[in-house]
Amino acid sequence: MNENKTNINWFPGHMAKTKRQISDNLNLIDIIYEVVDSRIPYSSKIKDIDELTKNKKRIMIFTKKDLCDLNKTNKWIKYYEEKGYKCLLVDLTNNKDYKKIIDLTNELMKDYLQAKKEKGIENYTTKVLVIGIPNVGKSTLINTLVGKTAAQTGNKPGVTKSINWLKTKYNITLLDTPGILWPKLDEKRVALNLAATSAIKQEVLNITDIGNYLLEYLCTNYPEKIIERYKITIHEDTLENYYEIGKRTGLIRNDEPLYKEISIKLYNDIVSGRIKGVTLDDRN
Repeated sequence: MNENKTNINWFPGHMAKTKRQISDNLNLIDIIYEVVDSRIPYSSKIKDIDELTKNKKRIMIFTKKDLCDLNKTNKWIKYYEEKGYKCLLVDLTNNKDYKKIIDLTNELMKDYLQAKKEKGIENYTTKVLVIGIPNVGKSTLINTLVGKTAAQTGNKPGVTKSINWLKTKYNITLLDTPGILWPKLDEKRVALNLAATSAIKQEVLNITDIGNYLLEYLCTNYPEKIIERYKITIHEDTLENYYEIGKRTGLIRNDEPLYKEISIKLYNDIVSGRIKGVTLDDRN
């Protein structure tokens, strides 16, 4: 078996239902907000979204700008823009970034709204489908645009369970959807990236596999982040790095690092943003 392949299946029933509901409502939709995590711009992109959303106007909204490596993520944005996507990199804690989303939405709708006016239809409400994998910031985006807690948020996947129409003060109505994934995570790196950023349940993969992946990747690509966070000297051998972190954090027994506990710590530090400025998808 190819070591880069995995046979992980993680497709809860509500996700299959969501796909059907999106198809049923697509004829009502003017624009799609495709939300991706800027730390994993490739891994968090729904693979069959083009097939799912047909030829609708779309804005790719890259969330968690404050947590990503801007240099790496901007390479991905350039890549997607060259493919014809409209892209916005946003920090959902920054209200100015929301204005960029509204402005681009209005720009994309300008000709359509003008045509509606000429037909005597004033104040047409733009209908937007918000779509993305779990835990990329969809609910935070929706709550700010709606102006109240309309969608549940949380650092765990599968919080939103059904689709909902929600009004905003911007003459836009949002169709919120539960986070969806493709049925099989057939790329090991993608599965690890999704698990490491809590897009899929931590239990889907072995936590020590996630921890080992994060430690190797960070020590190779962001050694300064590991040094800053754990105050260790980095070695070529990952096991030695586990040992160093174990000594520094007290996660060591009988002179052996507690691999599971250290892996959980690494995972929590990424998910919580205590380790930031990191993008896990590479783009040359």
